[in-house]
Amino acid sequence: MFSLKGKIAVITGGGSGIGRGIANVFASQGAFVNIVELNEDAGRTVCKEIEKNGGKAAVHACDVSDQEKVVAMFNSIGKIDILVNNAGIAHVGRADTTSAADFDRIYNVNVKGAYNCLFASIPLMKANGGGVILNLASIAAIVGVADRFAYSMSKGAIYAMTLSVAKDYLGDNIRCNSISPARVHTPFVDGFIAKNYPGKEAEMFEKLSKSQPIGRMANPDDIAGLALYLCSDEASFITGNDYPIDGGYIKLNS
Repeated sequence: MFSLKGKIAVITGGGSGIGRGIANVFASQGAFVNIVELNEDAGRTVCKEIEKNGGKAAVHACDVSDQEKVVAMFNSIGKIDILVNNAGIAHVGRADTTSAADFDRIYNVNVKGAYNCLFASIPLMKANGGGVILNLASIAAIVGVADRFAYSMSKGAIYAMTLSVAKDYLGDNIRCNSISPARVHTPFVDGFIAKNYPGKEAEMFEKLSKSQPIGRMANPDDIAGLALYLCSDEASFITGNDYPIDGGYIKLNS
């Protein structure tokens, strides 16, 4: 079950964090993984991990906010069975403390970047007889998260785009779903804590971990397992859905 043998996958932001976890799991299940990364060195590191474990991968250095470059990159890949829209950046701030420049930066990467990949990949999937799209949203699209105004905006857009794409391409055999994680332990979290709470790293890590009712943060492999299922043939009856993976945060954090 959950074999991706013979499938060609594209994972944006596959050089670190959640994307890295998904790339490794997809490759272990037989997919040829195309890692799209602004940081080409990070992408190459993941490619080496995959190849060391007997998988196959390639890295494509690309800024997902540049539509012309994104289209050219996807066309160079050609056949695509799976797209994972994972590339994204975070921002801390409220509506009245978020600058226009920061708002635009979040929008260009998180929203326009995902749109650009959809714009480039859907015609290839249609020509290939179908495909699977998985977007990385967030619980921030569903619940209020303090000091995450621009980030929440971007993930709300991802949630809405998921439903729209799922509806529009039913007749083209293209499925589209999204995953909404709570806090995931990635290098970004460690960097955030180190920057904002110097000398209190262990204390803040524990506090952030306990904010999930299950008592810990997710790890990238937790997300990758769900991503694998949703992109596999075993999920062929699933489209137009969002899947919170949140340690009980939405329903139990009262």
